[in-house]
Amino acid sequence: MRDLIRPLIVAPMAGGPSTPALVNAATKAGATGFLAAGYKTPPAVEDEIRAVEGTYGLNIFVPAPPPPDVAALNNYRDLLRGEAERYGVEIPPLRLDDDDHFAAKVEMAIAYGVPLVSFTFGVPDRAVVAALHDAGSRVLITVTTPAEAARALQAGPDALIVQGGTAGGHSATTTPGQYRGDTPPSALLRAMRSDVPLIAAGGVAGAEDVDRLLGAGAVAVQCGTAFLLADEAGTRPAQREFMLSGRATETVVTRAFTGQPARALRNRFTDTYSGAAPIGYPAVHHLTAPLRAAAARDGDADGLNLWAGTGFRAARPGPVAELVARLTP
Repeated sequence: MRDLIRPLIVAPMAGGPSTPALVNAATKAGATGFLAAGYKTPPAVEDEIRAVEGTYGLNIFVPAPPPPDVAALNNYRDLLRGEAERYGVEIPPLRLDDDDHFAAKVEMAIAYGVPLVSFTFGVPDRAVVAALHDAGSRVLITVTTPAEAARALQAGPDALIVQGGTAGGHSATTTPGQYRGDTPPSALLRAMRSDVPLIAAGGVAGAEDVDRLLGAGAVAVQCGTAFLLADEAGTRPAQREFMLSGRATETVVTRAFTGQPARALRNRFTDTYSGAAPIGYPAVHHLTAPLRAAAARDGDADGLNLWAGTGFRAARPGPVAELVARLTP
């Protein structure tokens, strides 16, 4: 892995921030960039793969198990009707069968021989990992606990991404009902026992954090929030403005937008719905999708999923090359 993974990784950020331009700029700056396949159609992912070069990665969502409580999802759908009226949109029917084109995206990674393929939200079958290995890919699996790491190792990955609770965006936890987001990556690194390299993720604000995690045993450090304001990122204008205006005061772990625990900047939506949101990714994601699209259209950051980690205050605008330099010990 050390021949492909550089000490700094620009994390895959689904929903817009990760772009081919961001990945290519990361590569040129001496980091490793990841495309985010989540939420995209296979043709859109293929277009992005064709637009990048060098050693890069592709992140794929592992299909989630069926939601544990459909009645709770219906209740949440009813609760969101006020938001639909606010934005002048309709709440869609429940969608319970979405696998995010998992098989097609794996086949595409195989066909293109993507150098690095990471998985989030679960552990792919060992056969999937073997097929990627046969295509020349190295496989990484994201974990949030030692127990998840033990299960992931059974699939034969080349490395584990150890995601702390301080990370922005979705947690890769497979036990969303128990997740609190209160364990930093440094503590997880100390608790892990692994025969494969470990990559740390979560809460990185500067070069000192990267240096500390490398010193704790990580072979690389994955950063996302630090690149949200990069010139090459596709971050929505409303989130950029929210972060740059000083309105962002803290982050919270919430299921309000997608049904999966995720760390976001606190806003009106998180305050209103976090306590009521059920477990149920991606069903909740589909329920709130038109609301978020309307909020983005209106430039209303209080209705958006403003994914960000605890190091958000250190995020700065600028070209990726400058941001990589700021994070390099």
